[in-house]
Amino acid sequence: MGAGTEPDGSSRSDEEWERFLRESVAGAADAPKEPSARARDVAKRLRAEPDRGLEGWRSYTPVRPRRRTGWYVVGLLALLVLLVVALVPGRVVDLFAGADSPPSAARPAQVPPAGSAQRPTMDEPFRGSPAAGWASGAAGITVPKAEAVGWMNAAEVERALASSRDFLVASGLDRGVLRGERPEKAIALINPRQKDVQDLLKTAFRTPSEKNDPLLLFSRFQPSRTHLVGDVVKTRGRLTYREGERGALQVTADVTFVYPVTRADADGGDEIVRTIVRRELVLSWDDPDKVVTEPGTFSIVSYKYDMTNGGCGAPTGYFTPPFGTDRRADGAGTEIDPYDRSAPVGRSESSGDECGRATRS
Repeated sequence: MGAGTEPDGSSRSDEEWERFLRESVAGAADAPKEPSARARDVAKRLRAEPDRGLEGWRSYTPVRPRRRTGWYVVGLLALLVLLVVALVPGRVVDLFAGADSPPSAARPAQVPPAGSAQRPTMDEPFRGSPAAGWASGAAGITVPKAEAVGWMNAAEVERALASSRDFLVASGLDRGVLRGERPEKAIALINPRQKDVQDLLKTAFRTPSEKNDPLLLFSRFQPSRTHLVGDVVKTRGRLTYREGERGALQVTADVTFVYPVTRADADGGDEIVRTIVRRELVLSWDDPDKVVTEPGTFSIVSYKYDMTNGGCGAPTGYFTPPFGTDRRADGAGTEIDPYDRSAPVGRSESSGDECGRATRS
């Protein structure tokens, strides 16, 4: 079969060969064939005529059509969000407006939405409260990812953060401590060489006063007067950390505890009061080469708290929630929204502020 001759014996014109060569180069570059003599001759002539645009079609890359899948996904997600808002609007408000976002170190910008007007019961002691949707116990205390800080590597920071949360559990959630027992596990984590705190601990449980009150660090109720309702304490808060003085790891805890309680005596009925305590503690895990300390202990830099429905009389070493008619007389001081975590904690160990009155509980 001669060059330029078809299988049926017909021949191609020069113009047909030129079109054939262009299409072959553009569409079958991955399957090269040895050109015939006539094909080589036509290709040579095309190269000698730059106005025919050979280089242009050689370098051309077809434009791929853009897929619109991303827009379909966005539209589907928007539709799902609208459906959720329509079905459970209250829950969406709680998630986006009133939540302490666990991964964030910043305070929430808004106050949690108001709860319902339902009264608490022995089976549902958090009913009608924003705390009903909070986590229980230690699960409500967010611990950030550990990274090396100061004299500690990442693994040591992780252990220190875990021990800091252990202190919050031992001081504010331990059932024995809540029933008035001495918080031995929590005390064991405090640097025994920190004189001012050790002086407080020596006198606070024996002769509590405004200056030396165990409630500054620990949550306690007098069992002869008050009983906790159920086994759950609701919490919301977080730990944050940074490098402190002399390369220490400084951990800040900001946690709100909600304790549902009732009268201890049988004649108290089923009245439930929620004592709400928000604590801010700053703990320093010091470098033992620079500060006199004991392994596995921290020094307390500062401590302060806001408390509502916990009693406003002279210090007794226990929270004394008001029941019945006492509730109207309790808390004649500044009004406090105990669920508002958007503002700093107001009361400190040296502020001498009046006992706050809860705007809601």
